[in-house]
Amino acid sequence: MRKDIEVPKVEKVHVAAVREFNKDFRVDEWNTYIINNKNVSIEMILIVAKGYDGTKETSVMRHKLEKLPPHSFAKIEFIQDEVLGLNNEYQVTFFAENKMFEKAFVFKKNSVNEANKKELPIIPKLGILAE
Repeated sequence: MRKDIEVPKVEKVHVAAVREFNKDFRVDEWNTYIINNKNVSIEMILIVAKGYDGTKETSVMRHKLEKLPPHSFAKIEFIQDEVLGLNNEYQVTFFAENKMFEKAFVFKKNSVNEANKKELPIIPKLGILAE
């Protein structure tokens, strides 16, 4: 019966990696953000993050946001440099307009680097969008 469940296509919601200076530790680090570029709020946002490549796998991290207003963004997590050599997947599930949406956003291994940075929607910094 799962085939009978319609899951609408995710549009105007993104996951991005941004290189930022950490004042406390005085280092540049990569952070991931969820971006809501929709004209409506998204709610009950569940994010499951993991890194993998063949036999290597990171711990699974779970994050929850109650609500993300239209045209806004929120930090998900810091990414350690050691896991940038893995595929990093962010499974995002949320509700908008009384419908459930779900999408897996992936940063392919070694794609999060300075050379791949470009303008991002909403966030006034350069970064990388997950596929």
